[in-house]
Amino acid sequence: MTDHKLEAAKAASTLISSGQTIGLGAGSTIAHLVNIIAQNPELASSLIFTSSSFKTTQLLSKHGLRIQSPALLNQLDIYFDGCDQFDSELNALKSGGGIHTTEKILASMAKEFIILGDDAKFEHQLNETYPLVIEILPQALQIVLFKLKELFPSATLTQRISTQKDCALISDNGNMLVDVQFTELPPPAQLNTLVKMIPGVVEHSLFYQLATKAIISGENGIRTITPKR
Repeated sequence: MTDHKLEAAKAASTLISSGQTIGLGAGSTIAHLVNIIAQNPELASSLIFTSSSFKTTQLLSKHGLRIQSPALLNQLDIYFDGCDQFDSELNALKSGGGIHTTEKILASMAKEFIILGDDAKFEHQLNETYPLVIEILPQALQIVLFKLKELFPSATLTQRISTQKDCALISDNGNMLVDVQFTELPPPAQLNTLVKMIPGVVEHSLFYQLATKAIISGENGIRTITPKR
């Protein structure tokens, strides 16, 4: 049985050139990409890597690859990441890891932001399958929840709670995370602006018109998708 995430990672690896600075997100496709790069020592030794993910950073370190903190960089050649779902305009929802703020920072500093994964991630329009995740300053939690309920009365709001400790789940930046589950997803342009304009919102997990390309693998092979904007 074909591992489509591995096939997408193989295709992505051909886009990397010697001397580049590469940003990486999280997930199994990204892990495949790191392992593939590490198998080419000459190329790997010429690259600088940065990541939004603790697990990805650990894997890079395990392979002895050069790692730079995102705080010390202002530009990347390519940022690779997966997502939960993306559409024909390459708007993407990233709901799982709760590290979307740093992911979005890296995506915004990249000359190219390339989405990787299997073709099940692609929908012609984003839908309500996955929640929008919002990172919120602790002191603004209640007012942001109130504003969200005003804006989206039919949505379900759930604060993320730690499964390892009896407390709220805290982001890497020391903030709160809230999942917004819609019954019908608002238009991405509208959603992007409405949520970002609420004081106290740090960032949300809709990547609106940031990706430049998607590489996906499925039963019909590798597909490269560019945004229809």
